[in-house]
Amino acid sequence: MSHPIEALMIGAGGRGMYAYGPYALAHPDEIRMVAVAEPDDARRARFAQLHGIPPERQFKTWQDALARPQLAQAALNCTQDQMHAHSTVALLEAGYDVLLEKPMATTLTDCVRLVRAAEAHNRILQICHVLRFTAFFSALYDIVNSGRLGRVVTVDHRENVSYWHMSHSFVRGHWRNEGLSSPMILAKCCHDLDILFWTIGRPARRLSSFGALTHYRAENAPAGAPLRCTDGCPVEQECPWYAPLLYGAVEGLPPRSEWIARALGGGDTAQSRWEALKTSPYGRCVYHCDNDVVDHQVILMDFPGDVTVTFTMHGHSDTEGRTMRWDGTRATLYGDFSDGRPHELRIHEHGGAVEVIRPEAGASGHGGGDDGLMRTFVRTLRGEPADHQTTARASLESHLMAFAAEQSRRSGQTVDMDAFRRLT
Repeated sequence: MSHPIEALMIGAGGRGMYAYGPYALAHPDEIRMVAVAEPDDARRARFAQLHGIPPERQFKTWQDALARPQLAQAALNCTQDQMHAHSTVALLEAGYDVLLEKPMATTLTDCVRLVRAAEAHNRILQICHVLRFTAFFSALYDIVNSGRLGRVVTVDHRENVSYWHMSHSFVRGHWRNEGLSSPMILAKCCHDLDILFWTIGRPARRLSSFGALTHYRAENAPAGAPLRCTDGCPVEQECPWYAPLLYGAVEGLPPRSEWIARALGGGDTAQSRWEALKTSPYGRCVYHCDNDVVDHQVILMDFPGDVTVTFTMHGHSDTEGRTMRWDGTRATLYGDFSDGRPHELRIHEHGGAVEVIRPEAGASGHGGGDDGLMRTFVRTLRGEPADHQTTARASLESHLMAFAAEQSRRSGQTVDMDAFRRLT
């Protein structure tokens, strides 16, 4: 019987604490967290308590952890995006195999540097493209590659970011400002671009993109709207982005989502959350933030075999999720991977039957993708076969597409992807 993989957790925030840490607790025969590096004292103590990590293996920074002899075979890097490149290169050089949150880095240069470092040191570097490991997108991949649709001609894929998620992450939150994080098309959609590349099975030839920040701007603020929602807003009753309502700071009403309430960090009562919103970035009016990332963007792509693809991302959806349409010479496939609805694939054969497939969503986040990712990472480290194993170099392709899209959006020019890849 194989021994569990021992791992160091770098960053015990939302993803480390609530996505990947629970997998280790549920599957102690597969992976065990034996050390943690986290600057927040409360988070570090909580993670250490859950996983039975002794004080001498609890560190405030990843640099402190790497100052010690290698603590484990693997490291899970769940730090903020701008910290990924430097910390991951150091982990690889120190002998760790690494599971790295997406996006792999915030610049194209650093993305390429990570791939080259993993290959130079012969280490495993897997990027958290969790959608590959869901039952839904696995089924989509299998259907397309079975030939059931015939020759794929055109694809329409949409990333529908809900209005409340947009406001939390990309207007008020960590990914609101490109100078502090990365372009939204990278931070939010490298998942989706990876799915397109993986399912089609070959890289794009040409790409163009258009988009803008249209709504979440100061000139669109209602008359009299203050800088913070807690300062007495005249339109609080009708504003869908009113922070006390979204974060559960109104007595008797739950937060719009538990994970955004955890991110606020204001405790479990309406009053404590209200107090937190008075100073937190999440309490700001959505029209009075320092955000500059787009709130809608479209990418047009041409793949070998004359497959044309449109990809739309926007932050104005009523429902969080992804919808898609794949048209082939024999059938059309419609897909819905949205929150609050059964995940569904519908195959309409030309002139024939309609089949509805409802892949069962797993219990973990991203429709079961979080657990699927961890399971595959463990099997890869053990040298065992696993579904949809991938490499850092394969993950690089989705990041190249995102950076090329941003170049096209800003320049107004179509990008030749072969020439763009040669620049790396």
